[in-house]
Amino acid sequence: MYAYIEGSLVEKEPAFVVVDVGGIGYELKITLGTFSALKTLTKARLFTYSHIKEDAYTLYGFIDKDEKRLFMALISITGVGPATGVMILSSLSPEEIQNAILTENVGVIQGVKGVGAKTAQRIILELKDKLQKDSLIGKASQNFSVTHNSIQNEALSALVTLGINKNVAEKAIINNIKNAEKDLTVEELIKRVLKSS
Repeated sequence: MYAYIEGSLVEKEPAFVVVDVGGIGYELKITLGTFSALKTLTKARLFTYSHIKEDAYTLYGFIDKDEKRLFMALISITGVGPATGVMILSSLSPEEIQNAILTENVGVIQGVKGVGAKTAQRIILELKDKLQKDSLIGKASQNFSVTHNSIQNEALSALVTLGINKNVAEKAIINNIKNAEKDLTVEELIKRVLKSS
């Protein structure tokens, strides 16, 4: 339906952004990679995917065509919907996804919240040939650091938006911060919580 949406970023959260286009605010669900790339920007062009159900119309936004291409490949797999596709792209970098598929590492993909063994095997089986013929990914996403409290709040907001219980998310955030050897970015913290949930 929409190829991309370009405009001013009026709201930026780890799980979604609001893009103002001519006075209309479009809310787009995003991955952590896209969030990292948008953090310092005031305007952006996001490549979109529209998901229409009986009770909802959801837009998904991606920082580049490579990320969207990988998302589209993931959701083409039976059992992987848009929310799970975003969860996979938020939990693992495109390179980690590619390596897991090419090395048939079911455990890495199954480590993502909401992805079972059968779905992980299906992802590997159906995408391995595509990856060997034509890489689905490009550049890696960048990480940016923010203040400690802001990191916790942003991570909590994103995790709740992704469907994790608020109390469970809060405990996991605290545990991961305590056990980290270094200061974590929002993206790193969310990935750790998603892998441990």
